[in-house]
Amino acid sequence: MPQEPSHRPVPKHLRQFAKNMRHKPTDAEAAMWRLLRDRRLSAYKFRRQVPFKNYILDFVCFDQRLVIEIDGSQHAESHRDATRDDALSAEGFSVERYWNNDVLQRPVSVLEDILAKLAGR
Repeated sequence: MPQEPSHRPVPKHLRQFAKNMRHKPTDAEAAMWRLLRDRRLSAYKFRRQVPFKNYILDFVCFDQRLVIEIDGSQHAESHRDATRDDALSAEGFSVERYWNNDVLQRPVSVLEDILAKLAGR
């Protein structure tokens, strides 16, 4: 079973920022966490707001190397997101992005899509 990748220590300020984000999630992130936590999605283990290298991953299943990002409109056509996705891909991760509105209004469809991605990994 794959484990969390070993990597250089995450800067303290990034760890603190991730901790703050866990305590103050967006509505969509809170809704997604209720669906993913405690192995609720077919027993897959997800973590939330995880510092990894120079990034904070919204949700990650390390066993399946799958990152789930929940995005608002500020992420539309973001060059930074594309660069980040490329860097994570180079580390062996697949990154799936979902809009806030989809998580809040169509959670079953989002979960079905995530399950399909997990099954294909």
